[in-house]
Amino acid sequence: MNKIASILQALDERTIARRVALAHDEARMQYPLRSNTVPTIEAYFDLIASYYKYHYSLCVARGGAISPADARSFAKAILEREYKRRHGDIVSAFQDSLHGLNGGARQACDYLAEALKAQAVENYVRDVFDRYVAPNSWEQKVEIIRELFAHFGQIINSSVNIYQPERYARDFEPVIRGFVEALKAASSVFRRL
Repeated sequence: MNKIASILQALDERTIARRVALAHDEARMQYPLRSNTVPTIEAYFDLIASYYKYHYSLCVARGGAISPADARSFAKAILEREYKRRHGDIVSAFQDSLHGLNGGARQACDYLAEALKAQAVENYVRDVFDRYVAPNSWEQKVEIIRELFAHFGQIINSSVNIYQPERYARDFEPVIRGFVEALKAASSVFRRL
């Protein structure tokens, strides 16, 4: 199998779902959430830190641990970013969980799971490029980018100029981010089971 065929197979939606996304979805489904509301902001921070630690040790570090302070900090940053996209902040995230609004505490856990899954998919895509593309072969990099654009061009983020593969041969990051954003927008990999 040539390199481009291997890359296309590795980047197939079903392959990504099987190798990366499914474990994240299953972890989210199995988390025992006792209530969809929390009584205090401290309880909210404890919940999001607990969920982050659970998901991290199951899917990211695979048995590894993260400190409670780091888990809380990373979880708050993810929720702050997600709520900012929705014109809110960490206070509105807490208010939703306090009152059970907009999905309540369940939604906070969903946002954390989706963010961790998205990061894992991005890491996986980056690893595919690292495994199959020789960093010292300019011609090979340009040709692989050209073929990827021919195959995935219609779905890749519009910020990537698919008509200039040479532009991305030195730095795949915009292509990786564009591909992952396209997957998020169009793929069942990012839809709940």
